[in-house]
Amino acid sequence: MTASAPVHGTWEPHPAARWEDAFLSGNGRHGALVFGDPHAERVVVTHHTLVRPNGRDPRPPQLAADLPGLQDRLLAGDTTAAEGFTDGRPHQWVQPFHPAFQVRLVRPGDGGHDYRRDVDFTTGVVSTTCAGWAGRVFVSRADDVIVQHVTGPGLTLDIDLDPRLPGAPVRLGIGHGAVLTPEGALLSLRVRYPDGDRACTGVTQVTVTGGTAALVPPGVRIEGARSVLLLTRVHRHTGELDVVAEGRALRDLPTDYDELLDRHTALHRTAYERVTLDLAADPAERALPGSELLTRPRSAALLERLFAAGRYHLLSSSGLFPPRLTGLWTGDWDTAWSGAFTNDANLNLQTASAAAAALPEVTEALANLVHRQLPDWRDNARAIFGTRGVVAPAHTDGESGHSYHYNREYPLHLWTAGADWLLKPLVDHDETHGTRDPRTAAALAEVALFYEDFLTRTDENGHLVVVPSYSPENRPAGGSWGTINAAMDLSAARHALRTAAAHHPGPDADRWNALADRLPPYRINEDGALAEWAWPGLADSYDHRHLSHLYGVWPLDEITPYDTPELAAAAHRALELRGAENDSAHGHLHHALVAARLRDTDRVAHALGQVLDGDFFHASLMSAHYPKRDVYNADAAHTLPAVLIEMLVQSTPDRLVLLPALPSVYPEGALRGVRTRFGAELDLTWTRDGATAVIRPGRTHRVELRTSSGAESLHLVAGEDHLLTLRTW
Repeated sequence: MTASAPVHGTWEPHPAARWEDAFLSGNGRHGALVFGDPHAERVVVTHHTLVRPNGRDPRPPQLAADLPGLQDRLLAGDTTAAEGFTDGRPHQWVQPFHPAFQVRLVRPGDGGHDYRRDVDFTTGVVSTTCAGWAGRVFVSRADDVIVQHVTGPGLTLDIDLDPRLPGAPVRLGIGHGAVLTPEGALLSLRVRYPDGDRACTGVTQVTVTGGTAALVPPGVRIEGARSVLLLTRVHRHTGELDVVAEGRALRDLPTDYDELLDRHTALHRTAYERVTLDLAADPAERALPGSELLTRPRSAALLERLFAAGRYHLLSSSGLFPPRLTGLWTGDWDTAWSGAFTNDANLNLQTASAAAAALPEVTEALANLVHRQLPDWRDNARAIFGTRGVVAPAHTDGESGHSYHYNREYPLHLWTAGADWLLKPLVDHDETHGTRDPRTAAALAEVALFYEDFLTRTDENGHLVVVPSYSPENRPAGGSWGTINAAMDLSAARHALRTAAAHHPGPDADRWNALADRLPPYRINEDGALAEWAWPGLADSYDHRHLSHLYGVWPLDEITPYDTPELAAAAHRALELRGAENDSAHGHLHHALVAARLRDTDRVAHALGQVLDGDFFHASLMSAHYPKRDVYNADAAHTLPAVLIEMLVQSTPDRLVLLPALPSVYPEGALRGVRTRFGAELDLTWTRDGATAVIRPGRTHRVELRTSSGAESLHLVAGEDHLLTLRTW
């Protein structure tokens, strides 16, 4: 190990001219993008609830009466039967996520010398210093407020709330408010959406120390101050917001910056510091600004910092909801793919590290989204399939859980695997903590009820048939999108039924297990690969970004090299044949996660290299969807920590796998604080000569240990540390 330690933050010697390079802070509700130049600091304010009405019809399509006919046609060989299985509505996107406004602080020109900006991952504070003044911004987890603090001798500032952001609709109704208060000033900005009574309103309390405040519409001018404290909140609402009441609530908060920060860091730091990764990087590279480090894609210091940044951004964007496609941040109203929660791959990939990386805050945010939308999921099951239980949508804006985003090429309303896919991280959380959340157990039962009613057709061998079926977002070679027996649907049905049975012993469990036993096996195609559709005549389309058919490998434990070696070999062949299609970051990292489960070190390293070499990361260390920083997107940033953990440590409730897929370019390091699904905390250190693992069990349990040396049994006793030594290479 090197004498220095990994850096828990990043910095730049220059301003951020683009909002994509803004340093980020967030508390899972409010977000802040901090950027600008030495004379005009800007903080773009966001909130998870800010979605723009777009005239969509959120009802799920009423198709249940026509379902038997569709099933008949598909089973009879009509491969295009599902293309017309809609209610005739045009394709509808969910309501787009958008920024609120920017808080703008304009200073007199002073040359801009000695400029530097930093973000501290341990506190969530973004700092800027230049020419004798200093600014600090964080978003409080304790008080749910954006805190800005500016200090310097004789500060002169013009402050206003500015709605002029890229892509803003021209017909927005804008209303400014500014009044002087004994503390300084109260600013407000109302943004009303066109054609309705929905709006969002931001309120900023300005507290001035040692200076004067004067109104300069639409904002306020501060002169001769030693410090200025700004507290900002934004609300989405109908009608009018009571700005006076909101101002009173802000004035009731502490006016001392350090007190506000201490209240916040007590929550944030505790969560962030639970898990750390040290790759024994070069101390000189650790000291580099992030933008320069990104030019060294094979640097261990870069991977350390991206791991730290990924955990920071994931934690900061999770609270009211889990992360959107853009996390909690955007500086543009034209957010790609509506900035939605995209459930058929992206959301689970972004939250993949939550259980192992000790971020229950992230899992709870996902649970909030799931349980809030269960009534809508019931509507989907009833309207589309005529069943009891629940069916999750592929896209949601956070307000509606109805399935209404679909068309001929994306029949996402036919995707039945979503509920199990979204509940799997909640099950992992319960296994990690040794508890069973009754909300998760109840939701699992509803998924099982859906399958009881839906799985009514059988094939010539007596196996149940999933019809219609859909593998996101692919289709068979030369075929259509709505099909039969997609591998992901089989995985989800089997897992949901067996997991629900484990949570509800008795007659229900017997019935659900019996139903799972009747599902067909996976199919291995003529290439020796696990087929994406387990139905004769449906040929694989290999060049695609999604790997939905390998759900049984990751995140499930249904297909492993240890328990099902033949299926694992077929899954590995499917991975070898899979192309990258459009080089989406989520596709590369999903590939890496599956490869790690299959112990393919070279494939993990290659997939990781595609992202590190592809210029996917902005100077903020937030990522893009495509190479060359094209389309702001959190998939790579948030998923990368899960890949790094999976190549070092994997666990199930009864198994521990150490160093399954560690690339040789990282010959020494330490992963500390990782959690296992059998209830233990683990520290792992390794060098070229060997490795040591310290296991701290939270409960007494016997597990199987898998390493490069083979398998052995471990008897772990609650409260007694267990030390392991092993070979690495």
